[in-house]
Formats: sequence, structure tokens, C-alpha cells
Amino acid sequence: RGLPPRPVLGADTEVVLGDAIFGKPADVDAARQMIARLAGRRHEVITAVALRWEDEVEVALCVSHVTMRKLTAGQIERYVATGEPFDKAGGYAIQGLAAAFVTHLDGSYSGVMGLPLAETAALLARIGRPVL
Repeated sequence: RGLPPRPVLGADTEVVLGDAIFGKPADVDAARQMIARLAGRRHEVITAVALRWEDEVEVALCVSHVTMRKLTAGQIERYVATGEPFDKAGGYAIQGLAAAFVTHLDGSYSGVMGLPLAETAALLARIGRPVL
């Protein structure tokens, strides 16, 4: 008398600038440094999605490119003081206040947020559970 089987979905996002990989900032100083390094530059946001269904695992990768405008030390300080950078890969949330910093996005907005919806829907369709 168990529950019916359900798919299990997992995703993780990293921000990449050159050879540097930015996860979630550990503290205020790390958040400041991440935003300062990203400001005025183009970087990659990579989100991997994995879907387990029965004995199979399906995987998709979403790569987007984000360009941020140059920021002053004061702007970075005020942004970090909001608390938004914490628990966010790269120390920023494109769906939050940091949207004001983004000058260009080439790729998936939902992927930068942390769950690329088109890729997730495609994975679900592969196991016979289409979104629409």
C-alpha cells in the first residue's frame, strides 16, 4: 500500500566568469567580490536539470549569457545590504533587484533564475508526462 511512483527532479545553477566558478556567496565579503567581478562584464549561467523516473535518469543542460552594467562600489554595497545575494549562484537574483544591473540576456531567463522551464518540460515529455 505505497504511494504511486513519482518523478524526482533536481537542478543546480552555477555562474561562470572565465575560469572562475561562482556558487552561492558564503558571506558579505564574498557577495561583494562576486558582484564586483561580474559588473561590467558578460558571464555564463549554467543550470543542470536531472529527472529520475523509475530506473532512468534524464539530464538537460541550459547555458545562458548575462551581461551586467558597470556598478559603483556604493551600488554594490547597497545591493549586498538588501540580503538578496545570499543563497543565489553568482550572488545575484535576475528576478529581483539585480534585474536593474542586467543589460543583456542571451538564453533562458528561467534558467538564470534556477530552473529552465523549457528544458524541464522536455524532460517531463520524455518520460510521458508532458506539461501541456
